[in-house]
Amino acid sequence: ARNEIQGEIKSSYKIINFAPSLLQIIVSDQVEFPVRQAAAIYLKNMVTQYWPDREPPPGEAVFPFNIHENDRQQIRDNIVEGIIRSPDLVRAQLTMCLRAIIKHDFPGHWTAVVDKIGYYLQSQNSGSWLGSLLCLYQLVKTYEYKKAEERDPLIAAMQIFLPRIQQQMIQLLPDNSHYSVLLQKQILKIFYALVQYALPLQLVNNQTMTQWMEIFRTIIDRNVPPETLQIDEDDRPELVWWKCKKWALHIVARLFERYGSPGNVTKEYFEFSEFFLKTYAVGIQQVLLRILDQYRQKDYVAPRVLQQTLNYLNQGVIHSVTWKQMKPHIQSITEEVIFSLMCYKDEDEELWQEDPYEYIRMKFDVFEDYASTTTAAQNLLYTAAKKRKEVLPKMMAYCYQILTEPNIDPRKKDGALHVIGSLADILLKKSVFKDQMELMLQNHVFPLFMSNLGYLRARSCWVLHSFSALNFHNELNLRNAVELAKKSLIDDKEMPVKVEAAIALQMLISHQEQAKEYVKPYVRPVMQELLHIVRETENDDLTNVIQKMICEYSQEVATIAVDMTQHLAEIFGKVLQSEEYEEVEDKTVMAMGILHTIDTILTVVEDHKELESICLQIIGLVLQKHVIEFYEEILSLAYSLTCQMISPQMWQLLGVLYEVFQQDCFEYFADMMPLLHNYVTIDTDTLLSNPKHLEIIYAMCKKVLTGDAGEDAECHAAKLLEVIVLQCKGRGIDQCIPLFVEAVLERLTRGVKTSELRTMCLQVAIAALYYNPDLLLHTLENIRFPHNPEPITAQFINQWMNDTDCFLGLHDRKMCIIGLSILMELQNRPPAVDAVAAQIVPSILLLFLGLKQVCASRELTEHEDHAKDDKHVAEDNEEIPSDEEETNEVSQAMQENHGGGGDGGGEEEDDDDDDDDWDEDGLEETALEGFSTPLDLENGVDEYQFFTQALLAVQSRDAAWYHLLTAPLSEDQKKQLQEIYTLAEHRRNAAETKTIEQQSGYTFDNKGLVIAFNFAGSTPGGN
Repeated sequence: ARNEIQGEIKSSYKIINFAPSLLQIIVSDQVEFPVRQAAAIYLKNMVTQYWPDREPPPGEAVFPFNIHENDRQQIRDNIVEGIIRSPDLVRAQLTMCLRAIIKHDFPGHWTAVVDKIGYYLQSQNSGSWLGSLLCLYQLVKTYEYKKAEERDPLIAAMQIFLPRIQQQMIQLLPDNSHYSVLLQKQILKIFYALVQYALPLQLVNNQTMTQWMEIFRTIIDRNVPPETLQIDEDDRPELVWWKCKKWALHIVARLFERYGSPGNVTKEYFEFSEFFLKTYAVGIQQVLLRILDQYRQKDYVAPRVLQQTLNYLNQGVIHSVTWKQMKPHIQSITEEVIFSLMCYKDEDEELWQEDPYEYIRMKFDVFEDYASTTTAAQNLLYTAAKKRKEVLPKMMAYCYQILTEPNIDPRKKDGALHVIGSLADILLKKSVFKDQMELMLQNHVFPLFMSNLGYLRARSCWVLHSFSALNFHNELNLRNAVELAKKSLIDDKEMPVKVEAAIALQMLISHQEQAKEYVKPYVRPVMQELLHIVRETENDDLTNVIQKMICEYSQEVATIAVDMTQHLAEIFGKVLQSEEYEEVEDKTVMAMGILHTIDTILTVVEDHKELESICLQIIGLVLQKHVIEFYEEILSLAYSLTCQMISPQMWQLLGVLYEVFQQDCFEYFADMMPLLHNYVTIDTDTLLSNPKHLEIIYAMCKKVLTGDAGEDAECHAAKLLEVIVLQCKGRGIDQCIPLFVEAVLERLTRGVKTSELRTMCLQVAIAALYYNPDLLLHTLENIRFPHNPEPITAQFINQWMNDTDCFLGLHDRKMCIIGLSILMELQNRPPAVDAVAAQIVPSILLLFLGLKQVCASRELTEHEDHAKDDKHVAEDNEEIPSDEEETNEVSQAMQENHGGGGDGGGEEEDDDDDDDDWDEDGLEETALEGFSTPLDLENGVDEYQFFTQALLAVQSRDAAWYHLLTAPLSEDQKKQLQEIYTLAEHRRNAAETKTIEQQSGYTFDNKGLVIAFNFAGSTPGGN
């Protein structure tokens, strides 16, 4: 039945009243369930696709379909009731509809949703509570990640709802039945979504917060019904009682970490954090210590509950009030809770045996880490060992005792080594432990490579990787470590061991010069094995290992590059053509890793002759299957293959790419740019030998400049045109100049948002001026744009003069100076140039000033980089004296200045005040400057000499014009002009000297002679 219905539906979805009829079917108890479910899925897809009004695509008149406003209103009127009345599976689809509708219509078209939810929440019939809480949850989720200032409509609604759900919660708490706890869990999820990203202090004053904290504490502390112990342990975490605890813990851990931890919060939470620490932190922690105690006594605790408990304590270690309470228990926590979580467990063993590849995937998955109790235990141990001095010595003594006891359970050995390896970077900074570590490896780790237990061999490799930066005193131990890792990689039969060995070997090679020497003779077998493991496990961490190895052993890799690339290409083909490629995110990551690895080979290996055909097969495969997500990578491969020379096959690729990018709309133009730049600059002869080549490149640029690819792509297109003009100066591309100039100036007649695009378009015309001034002027006189009958010459010159301060970086400023110099020196000047006479030289002086700053700042940066390399690391001690608070003056001061902080630091406070450093932007290299032109070469045109020669020529040829140009200058500007002249002379002499030195090897002692410009008839040089 279901397929027939979907067929019917497909043909009629545009009929008015269709969507509301679907909703009626969905909520009707008279209709069979599969039909209701099919209708719900269809409605969800319809709402997500066709709810908002949409504009017709550029150039078309027909408006795309959307659900009619009458229908939308009917759905708004009935969806909340629909959610309340539907069974779970249908309800899930409807809540997603609601989310999409709220996103588009709230608060603008639909403030009534608040009244609607409010009405059912207050209802005496508790059967409508769950549905209405789910609706409220969708409202809060819509605003969950929005910035505080964008959340006003939500805050207004929550002024009504928050007190209401708090009352509801207090009413529900005594009732531990399934339905009651389900409602409680939903309220907690709403609270979490409300506060996870920003805490709305205007909603929660101290008194309401205290009530909420009391609620959370009660839920965390209450017993789960004993009958749940009859349920299989794997299924228990899904029970609503444990889920409810999990959400309560989620909230308190988040509140503490993000808003309640003085010294780690942004300034709007300073006061709240002091209050939180003083009022709640200890009370909550007391309940959490009880949970750990249950776990110690072998009572069941759901993993996520344990994990959040440990996360909360991780914050508590830092503050003296919470630490005082925790300190008497810390030894039993570390030895009985943390330690047991860090040992190899039954479920690890089960997975290792049943599906070792899944075991590997799980161990290396960041998302698994996010929810893992082991990771939480490890983080708590690390913080405690780093911040509180009594923790590390006791824990190390405990681990040593385990490692030295003869008949200990081998899983405990695994735990002890896991603990020691997790603390490696603290241990290596403490002189007490640093020197014991080599002995520890020698006595306790090396022998385990012989163990018949796979997990202990894998752990031994992991420990070597953790201590790969150790300073070995006895070279034999380092040799041994490398030998054992290499042997495990090549000979071990168990895949998880091989993977750990691969990472250990690479880490040792990267950190230890000697290790690199030991492995040199074995690069081929090691690489073969790595490729084999990558093919088998498709683990992305290993593609990283291979890339690093390629960089370490570029010479050795050269001899096996073809085999390796062939091998990688096969793995790539296998991954791309596997059945589940579409569904599995990991596959994409893996395939990308392979493409990066091949690119790394191309970068370190000089000779691409045999590699090219293998890479072209990969490029072909991706283009043929239209796997858009790899376009960036294959364009990067093509770029690497064209950096030294360009083969006929690679020239053929240009045509293929043109076809592909006709279809894929030029979204990838910026990614193609490095390759196109190579076609123009690496092999200009071939470029010009066949007119088709330039036609293709021009057609692409033109399409980008007239389409809607966005200004970044348009900047790239204009840059490429500029590069062509400069690259082919004197090579007879006169017929292209009018096309290029018209394309960019036409773009300037339509709205341009960024100054980058304006200057880039102007720069193409400036390049044309440099290519051939008469040709450009002739072109400008002949261009007519529809809305303006005048030639465009004057417009171009005025726009240019207006924007000279927008030319940034080295190349653009240099280009602008050269262009203005040519303009100034023109024999037959257009009247528009005379009109701006007073601006020309001052503009040039400003550009020179900018250049001077860029050069100075770049020298400074280089100097700083050298200074950084010379610093040595002193012994590092971050412990907090005895039971004190962690003093964070530095970070407090930093946050007061910045308003930074929070917990992800980087992710949310991305948009720090951009305006502070506007002046630095002018000093940076512009994004497009990397696409070099003949002007940027060591022996390119010198802008200082170019300008002074032009001005001197004007001075001697046309005194009246010279006077117009220089009369407006102030004394300071005249002085600056003299300096530029002196510098130009100095540069000219230096260049000549260099040429003669290169020819004869004789060095001059250079004392420059200065003749300068004549201002208002004063004697040369006498100003």
